[in-house]
Amino acid sequence: MAEAHQAVAFQFTVTPEGIDLQLSHQALTEIYLSGLRSWKKRLIRLKNSVITGVYPASPSSWLFVVIAILATMYTRSDPSMGLIAKIQEHLPVSQSMSAQCQTVVSAVLFSTMLWLSLIFTMRLCLKQLLSYHRWMFEQHGKMSNTTKVWMALVRIFSGRQPLLYSYQGSLPNLPVPAIKDTLKRYLESVRPLMDSTEFERMTKLASEFESSLGHRLQWYLKLKALWAANYVSDWWEEYIYLRGRSPIMVNSNYYGMDFLYVTPTPIQAARAGNTIHAFLLYRRKLNREEIKPVSTVIPLCAAQCERMFNTTRTPGEETDTVQHWQDSDYIAVYHRGRYFRLWVYQAGRLLSPREIEYQIQRILDDPSSPSPGEEKLGALTAGDRVPWAKVRKEYFSTGVNKRSLDCIEKAAFFVTLDDDEQGMMGEDPAASLDRYAKSLLHGKCYDRWFDKSFSVVIYKNGKNGLNAEHSWADAPVVAHLWEYALATDSFQLGYNEEGHCKGEVDSSLPRPQKLNWEIPSECQEQVAQSLAVAQALADDLDFHVFSFRVFGKGKIKKCRMSPDAFIQLALQLAYYRVTVAHDREMFCLTYEASMTRLFREGRTETVRSCSNESCAFIRHSYIAADVCRRLFRSASEKHQHLYRMAMTGAGIDRHLFCLYVVSKYLGVESPFLKEVLSEPWRLSTSQTPIQQVELFDLVNHPEYISCGGGFGPVADDGYGVSYSIVGENMINFHISCKHSCPDTGAHKFGAQIKKALLDLLHLLCPDQSESKKTEASPPEDKKDQ
Repeated sequence: MAEAHQAVAFQFTVTPEGIDLQLSHQALTEIYLSGLRSWKKRLIRLKNSVITGVYPASPSSWLFVVIAILATMYTRSDPSMGLIAKIQEHLPVSQSMSAQCQTVVSAVLFSTMLWLSLIFTMRLCLKQLLSYHRWMFEQHGKMSNTTKVWMALVRIFSGRQPLLYSYQGSLPNLPVPAIKDTLKRYLESVRPLMDSTEFERMTKLASEFESSLGHRLQWYLKLKALWAANYVSDWWEEYIYLRGRSPIMVNSNYYGMDFLYVTPTPIQAARAGNTIHAFLLYRRKLNREEIKPVSTVIPLCAAQCERMFNTTRTPGEETDTVQHWQDSDYIAVYHRGRYFRLWVYQAGRLLSPREIEYQIQRILDDPSSPSPGEEKLGALTAGDRVPWAKVRKEYFSTGVNKRSLDCIEKAAFFVTLDDDEQGMMGEDPAASLDRYAKSLLHGKCYDRWFDKSFSVVIYKNGKNGLNAEHSWADAPVVAHLWEYALATDSFQLGYNEEGHCKGEVDSSLPRPQKLNWEIPSECQEQVAQSLAVAQALADDLDFHVFSFRVFGKGKIKKCRMSPDAFIQLALQLAYYRVTVAHDREMFCLTYEASMTRLFREGRTETVRSCSNESCAFIRHSYIAADVCRRLFRSASEKHQHLYRMAMTGAGIDRHLFCLYVVSKYLGVESPFLKEVLSEPWRLSTSQTPIQQVELFDLVNHPEYISCGGGFGPVADDGYGVSYSIVGENMINFHISCKHSCPDTGAHKFGAQIKKALLDLLHLLCPDQSESKKTEASPPEDKKDQ
């Protein structure tokens, strides 16, 4: 094979005259340039480690301190109050230096210690400042003097031009809430879901837990919080994600969609070229820490970004592991049942979009057939984890299978070239969006590599999308990457008039390498079994995606209401109406994801959106409008309070989860914790915010909007709802449930959400509401060729 020849740097033969050594200058050049690139990355990492390590100061400030101390000494002053003289006395090489040299060296050592002490003090002050969260609980537009002073101090101590990880050492640790407060908030959250008898029983269980086992578990948890950077995150990753033995497809992985109304090019290879190049540009910025730290008023933790690329989830019989490699110079590509390795660097430089398009087209045109068992091999990552772990150990731990599997797992990311056409198209655009969502979430159940940190899907008609594995990071981190890729693809890289990527092609590029497999019949049987499990899961999934365009956050804010609280109350009202239709009239435990990235290594917390206030409003939604409005605003304020509490470390569920883990380690049973953690989340919700608004011009180019992303339902008899608020006049919804539950229906629930949104706006601001029958017409679907 050509690839094998290019991997050989030299050849030699033994002749009667001696050894005839033949060097391949091209191969040696490639080795040299590859090594040079690797060393450049190491030096950049070292430089960034130094800059981040001394932040919020800068390395150049050390020189300023040294010069200042030396200048002061030459004025016959001693700024060290005798410490320089003490250092001079104990210099180990004082005999070999002159007195003046000893004084200078001692002054430099004192200056360095003073500089490090100042850095430590500044970081400690910044950490204390970032621990202040009262600003979140103040009314909009009514900032207290304390908060104003705090914001000024944060600006002073925050330094200038921070790198991505500059704030990591200054972020506060997640606090452990008082067990009494957590139990009180928990009982308040379940009160509307229980009758008096059930609530009395649960109150008794909570009281017994607090007075007996609770304080013992809390002691261990506080001990961990003193030692670990975050007392939740490592256990959350291991026990919620990695120890799960059911399929991660649908149950854990999530997806992101392309632009809703625009397809930048209909050429599959061209769209792949720009998209892949954009991802690699992001990786380069990530490695150099050039990405600006994400912040609200204060910076958020960026620890999850570290494993974005070159990462895979490896199956195990008891628990999976997340493996991350420092670098990878290729991607793995799947097309028509075949796997390829595509190098994305040539002579130490990143391939241009046009060159990547050229290589992708080579894969599309490749006439070779899949090896026996290769076509549906990816189903192993879609089925149960234990069979996959056993098969991996038995058939993929040595030989050609191990080499090919390593190519996939160590790749920068995974790419699927899909033969289907997706997007909002055809005579029924609503149904096409539903198919698009299902395709991104599970595909054919074997044409995605669900273990990779993320997989990019490029469809035949130029549409693309993303499928992400959940254990290594949460959706906002992946969404930040996806926003950058979409914007870079369309607004920076662009396409020529024919729809191809811009630039020239080096025709000497080595062909993409087709991976080889030797898959025995026993392994193929397990692939078929995993595929059957995954296919049953995919067939049971009911999905509905729609854009609500009657109004958006603009009108909601004019009514002086939080858009997120407004939508959450609409979801509560819609769920209640769906249950009324089935003669049940009930509320359910509702999960809304909230971040805890204000703290070091923070991930998520649960906002229990179903509250006493929200239930009171919904129960009385048919009485006088004035009373309803008062109850509505009370419910909204309660939701905002719960969200802020969750963000600032005073949530309920992560604390109870960690107490449960400690109880398992100690081998003790808690009836209270066991019951709490077994309660089903029948309504699981999450908002996908747009984090880089500056990348998109929604005023002049409203068609360049992404539809967001979604996930599968958490409970068999529940719903998964993801929503994104786009611009001022649009809200996108992704609803999932299971066909096997007769009481749920994604389209039915979607219709109730639309009705609830309109009813709530009409209630809150009758003069702002519009006709319920008229929706704004969407932008025309465009294809820029």
